[in-house]
Amino acid sequence: MTSTLAPSDIDTFRRDGAVVLRGALDAAWLQLLADGVEHNRTNPSDWSHWYTRSDEAVGFWTDYVTWPEVEPYRRVAFESGLAALAGELMGSESVRFFHEHVLVKEPGAVERTPWHHDQPYYCIDGDQNVSMWIALDPVPEETAMRFIAGSHRWGRWFVPRMFVDSTPYVADPGGRYELVPDLDAEIEDHKVIGFAVEPGDVVCFHYRTLHDAPGNTLASRRRAVSLRWIGDDAVFAERPWPVSPPYEADGLVVGGPLGDDSRFPLVVG
Repeated sequence: MTSTLAPSDIDTFRRDGAVVLRGALDAAWLQLLADGVEHNRTNPSDWSHWYTRSDEAVGFWTDYVTWPEVEPYRRVAFESGLAALAGELMGSESVRFFHEHVLVKEPGAVERTPWHHDQPYYCIDGDQNVSMWIALDPVPEETAMRFIAGSHRWGRWFVPRMFVDSTPYVADPGGRYELVPDLDAEIEDHKVIGFAVEPGDVVCFHYRTLHDAPGNTLASRRRAVSLRWIGDDAVFAERPWPVSPPYEADGLVVGGPLGDDSRFPLVVG
C-alpha cells in the first residue's frame, strides 16, 4: 500500500473525529485479519472476554493484544501501510502500534455497545492517536457504529463504562472525569455520523470521539478488528481504575515518553 490520503479525509478526521477510508485494505490483508480472528476464536488468550451475560444464548466476544503471538496481525500492523495512513491522519512523524482489538458480535447478539470514548480506558495520554476499525463483514448503517462529530474536541473526559451492563467504572469520579451524559436524550443537539461499510473499508476515529453501536440484528457474524495507533506526543498515563490493556508502568514514568518499550513498537519514524 503506497497511496496517501486525500486532504479532505484528513480534514474530516480532525474536524469530526471520525472518517471512513473506502477500500483501504485488499482481500489478502483481510484474509490475514480473518485468520487472526479465527485463531482468537479457537485459541482465546487470557485477556479474551465475553460481554454477553452468562445466561444469554448468543455472544459478543473480544480478544486483544495477541499480536506478539499471532503472525497475521503482526503482518497487517507492520507491513500493510496502515501505519503510514495513521501518521497522516494524526499529523505525526512517528507512529507506534498500541494494540489490536477483536470485536465479534454473533448473529442475534442484542448487546448494545454504550456511548463512551476510548482514551480514559487506556494508559496513554496524547492527542495524536487513531483507532482503525476494520470490518471483515458487510455492516449496513443501521447496525454500524455512530459517532458524535467533534466530541473529541470538547475537552471533556468521561468515565469508562462496562459493556455488559453500561455501568460506569466509578459513580462519583471527581477531577477531570465526569459521567457520560444521557446522549440519547440530547441526540438532536449533536451531529451524529455513521458509516455503512464493506470489507476493506476502514473507519478511523480519535480516542476521545464518543461512539456507540447497536446489537447485531443480521443473520451473519459481525467481525471487526481495530488497530490502534499513537503518535509523537504519546506519553504513559495512569487512571483511577484498571486500564485496558492492563499494563503496569514497568519502568515507564507517568507523563513520560514510551522510549523503546516493546509493548509500543515503533512502526514509522
